[in-house]
Amino acid sequence: MAKHGDHPELPILIEQLLMDDVHTVFLKADCPPRVKRGKIGELRLVEVEETDDQWDTMRLEAMQEELVDLAHQNKQRSDCFLEIDRKGCQVVQLGDLRIACTWPPFADAREITIVRPVAKLSIGDYELDERLVERLSNHHRGVFICGRPGSGKTTLAQAIAEYLDNDLGAMVKTMEAPRDLQLADRITQYAPLEGDLEKTAEIIFLVRPDFVIFDEVRRARDFEIFADVRLAGVGLLGVTHANSALEAIQRLIGKVELGLVSQVLDTILHVEAGKIQQVLELRMTVKAPTGMQEELARPVIEVVEFPSGKITHEMFAFGSEIAVVPVEGLTQKTSPIKALAKDSLVRNIRDWIGVECQVQFTSNTAANIYVPTNMVATLVGKGGTNIRQLQDDLGGISLSVKTFDEMPDNLPRPNSHWEDPQERRSREGKAWEHSGKGRRRKERKGRR
Repeated sequence: MAKHGDHPELPILIEQLLMDDVHTVFLKADCPPRVKRGKIGELRLVEVEETDDQWDTMRLEAMQEELVDLAHQNKQRSDCFLEIDRKGCQVVQLGDLRIACTWPPFADAREITIVRPVAKLSIGDYELDERLVERLSNHHRGVFICGRPGSGKTTLAQAIAEYLDNDLGAMVKTMEAPRDLQLADRITQYAPLEGDLEKTAEIIFLVRPDFVIFDEVRRARDFEIFADVRLAGVGLLGVTHANSALEAIQRLIGKVELGLVSQVLDTILHVEAGKIQQVLELRMTVKAPTGMQEELARPVIEVVEFPSGKITHEMFAFGSEIAVVPVEGLTQKTSPIKALAKDSLVRNIRDWIGVECQVQFTSNTAANIYVPTNMVATLVGKGGTNIRQLQDDLGGISLSVKTFDEMPDNLPRPNSHWEDPQERRSREGKAWEHSGKGRRRKERKGRR
């Protein structure tokens, strides 16, 4: 692929916009050109001041045709090709430039966006902890690099790929859509085969890589493909968008069974402003989640800060859901475990019997459920079958079903819309009987 800063000679108008610190050029019909410039993490969007007329639709269309022709004229170069050609969109690779062209009806107006890497770094430029370098040197791992757009994720992925290739002698391949990583020529870059990355993954196994870079893991199917490749024993590094390392982990939940999450993904690097801000690792163990009794032991995935070893979160099955609970704060008056259990109980009971309820924990392993009087039997079920099933779904928590009349005064009453009308009429009748009107009417009746 292309070397950093290497591309065919471009039209003079484009070359003038691609100043040294420009990362992206935005051209849209009937709008002044804008560029994103600066260092990684410090990019700013500015409007280009020019005396020339604004770019109109005809001018952009002619520019697009010229750029596509450049790709065809330089087809002897492996880094110049038409990557995507669809109705309303073309993506061209010209050396280190990725050029996306869109037009109506896909876009509201004709547009050309030119993206190039601002910098090319080696693993040594990041000044990483030796323990992290050693961890990445074991290329039979599942790694995520996450961060916001423009944070430097792809630049770090390139540095790790070339470190594995040059320093460790690992066979590295990539899966990209589109292919725009700036890597050594001997690292083969694969696009979606027949438009499908799943087919690309099938071929990946035949070329015997030690490590695969999966750039832009976005859609649900991408996460599933990531898991399939990793479980086949191939070392894998995925680049994904997320605001934090924890969010990157949560994006994988639901696509992979909980027991396999730590086998698919064991290291997460969060990048901001071109620097690694946080490293997390995942460990699988069997224990009672923090804040629960020992008899509630189950498989738990610990989210651990690297290299300190501090546990920040725990992931475990709670009923039919996967819970991600912070370990810090469990000493608070209401622990996250209890809050999570309460929300799950209220939601499940609402789905079962169609009414709101109130839940009060009496201990870490027991709770009272308060429901309308006429719903107690429905919730308990014949011979207690319903309540036992609910207890089993929640990991063995002991549940007692009570009526709203038995509910402590300090607990807020659920929405009155769900109140039992018969119970309400009964209360109103008792209140009327104890009022002065009720007594006077009875006295008159007695005198007659």
